[in-house]
Amino acid sequence: MKSNIACRLIILGFTAVASISPTGAQTGINVTNVQNLKMAWVYDTRDSTQSVGVTGKPPVFSATPAYHDGRLYLSTPHGTVAALDAETGTELWRTSLSIRRLANYSDPANRGPTFHRTRLYIGTIDGRLVCVNSRDGKRCEKFGSNGEIDLIAGLRSKPGYPGEYGVTSAPAVYRNLVIVGSSVGDNGRARMSSGEVRAFDAITGQLKWTFHPLSEKSPTGAANTWSKIVVDEERDLAFLPTGSPSPDYFGGLRPGNNEYANSVVALKASTGKPVWHFQTVHHDLWDYDVASPPLLFQRKSRGGSIPAVAVGSKTGHLFLFDRRNGKPLFPIEERPVPASDTKEEETSRTQPFPTKPASLAPQRITENDIWGLTPEDRAACLSIFRSLRNEGIFTPPSVTGALHVPGNAGGLHWGGIAWDAKNRLLIAPINRLPAIIRLIPREGFANARKEFPSRETTEQNGTPYGMSREFFRSPSGRPCTAPPWGELVAVRADDGEIAWRVPLGEMPAEVVGAPAAIAGSLNLGGPATSNGLVFIGASLDPYLRAFDAATGREVWKGALPTSARATPLVFTTKSGRQMVAIAAGGHDVPNVKLDTKLVVFALAQPEKHSTGKSPSR
Repeated sequence: MKSNIACRLIILGFTAVASISPTGAQTGINVTNVQNLKMAWVYDTRDSTQSVGVTGKPPVFSATPAYHDGRLYLSTPHGTVAALDAETGTELWRTSLSIRRLANYSDPANRGPTFHRTRLYIGTIDGRLVCVNSRDGKRCEKFGSNGEIDLIAGLRSKPGYPGEYGVTSAPAVYRNLVIVGSSVGDNGRARMSSGEVRAFDAITGQLKWTFHPLSEKSPTGAANTWSKIVVDEERDLAFLPTGSPSPDYFGGLRPGNNEYANSVVALKASTGKPVWHFQTVHHDLWDYDVASPPLLFQRKSRGGSIPAVAVGSKTGHLFLFDRRNGKPLFPIEERPVPASDTKEEETSRTQPFPTKPASLAPQRITENDIWGLTPEDRAACLSIFRSLRNEGIFTPPSVTGALHVPGNAGGLHWGGIAWDAKNRLLIAPINRLPAIIRLIPREGFANARKEFPSRETTEQNGTPYGMSREFFRSPSGRPCTAPPWGELVAVRADDGEIAWRVPLGEMPAEVVGAPAAIAGSLNLGGPATSNGLVFIGASLDPYLRAFDAATGREVWKGALPTSARATPLVFTTKSGRQMVAIAAGGHDVPNVKLDTKLVVFALAQPEKHSTGKSPSR
C-alpha cells in the first residue's frame, strides 16, 4: 500500500463569500447561486488505469460515493475501498479487496459501495460480496468467510472462464438483508453464467433467498440484474431491472418470451417471491436490457397520490407503473414487429409500446436522417445505410446486416433517471447513435474476425451464428446520423408529456474528428437533482454540468481532470455545507484520458477551511 502522503489530495482556496441564512447556516446550492460553485477538493484513488485483467480492457473509475455522518466512502474496480472526510477530502482509511488479476473482464467497473448501519457492502468484478467496517475498513468478522462471500460458488450455472461473472453495481439493502445481482459477459456462448439475484443476512452472510430469472431447464443463461436494485422498504418490495438472456443476438435456443428477462421484476424483498413483473422486450435479440435502475416517485392523480415506479429501457421507452401492483399509469400497446429472416430464429410477433411517454430516443431513421461531416462521409454513410435491413427499432439481426435504432448503447442506459419533485419531472440522459449488427455463420467466423478487426466480433458458441456489432459510422469513424448524439430529456410525470430536451455536453473535436466540438455527446453516467437543479457529467467532454430542472437551460459547468462516466452525489456535511461529488475517471474511448480522481464542488466559503492534508502513518 502506498503511503497517505502519495494521495495527491488537492485543496483549492476560495475568495468569494457564500450566501448565509439568517441563522448563520449556509444555504443550499440552487439556480440563483450555482454560478458560485467552485472546486473544493480533489482526491486521487491512486489506482492504475492499466487493464485489471488479461483482455487489455482498462477499468474506469465510475463510482458514486456513499455518504454518512461526515464521511464519503469510495470503491473502485481494482478493489480499493477508502473513507474520506467529506468536508476536506482527507483520507481516513484505505484498504484493498485484492481483485483477481488473471481474468477476462468484459466490464471492469465498480459503481460504488453501499452503507448500512456501521458497515459497507461492496460487490467485486471477480464475483464476491465483501463487508468492511465503516469505522476502519477492516473486514466484518462474522460475515461469510473472512468478511466475504464467494458468489460464484452458489450459482446454478457457473462461468466458463474467470471474469465472465462479477458485480459492478452497488448492492441493495432491505432491513437486515443485502441483495445483490451480477454482471455477466455478453455473447461468448449460449449458456453463460446464470443470472440469479440473492439476498444474504447482513450480519452473518447466510443465504436467505434466491430468485432465478430463467427456468432450470433453460439451455441459456444470463437474464441477470447488472444494474442497480431499488428497494421500497415501506412496501417490502425490491425492484430488479433485468437484462437479456444469452446470447444477445440469437434466440433460436430459447424459444418464447423468456419471461423474466428484459423486465422490471417486483419481488417481496423479505422472501424473494415475485409480486408482479412487466417485460419491456419479448424474446430479446437486440441487447435491449433494462439497464436503467427503476426510479420510485409519487404520481399525482384525482384521488390523491399514487406510489409509482419508472422503468427505462435501451429501447428509449419509459414505462410508468403503480409500484404496488404493476398497473400501467398509461396504456401499453402490443404492436406488430418484423419477423426474422434467419431460418433458425422465431421472433416475437409483437412488442410492447407505451402510449405515453413518447420514446425518449429515435426508433427509426430514413435517408433524410443520414449525415456526414463531409460530402464523402455522407455518401459513404448512404451506401452503408442502403445495404442494411432497416425496419425500425425491432429489426431482427441478419446475416446481411441490420440497423438497430436506438442500438445497444442507445436509449436509456445505466445512468438512469432522476426525480425532480419540485417540478414533478423525470429526467434522464439518452444516446442517439444506432448500431449495425451482423450474424456470422459459424463457418465464416474466423475470416470475419480477421477481415474486420475494428468490429466487436464474438463467438456466441453453441449457436449456429457468431455476431459482430459496431456503431453506424462512416469509414472515417464519424457518426452517420446528425447530432446531437446525446441528450438530456425531461418527462412530466403526471401527464406523460415531454417537458424539454437539450443536447448533453459536447462531443470533443478530437473524438469525432471535427474542426470543433459538436453539441450533444455520447454519454454514460447519471443525473442527480437538488433544489431545482440537475447535475450530470456523463458526456465525453471533461465537465460536470448543472441544468435548471424547470427549463433544461444549462446554468453552470465545472471543469474536471477528464470526463465523468459516473453519477454525481449531492450531500450536506455535518457543518451544513452542501457539496457535489463526481468521479472523473474518463471514458474507455480513443482520445479521452482515463483518470482516478474524485472531484468535489461547493459554494465558496469565507476564509477558513481545512488544509486537507492526509494523516501521517
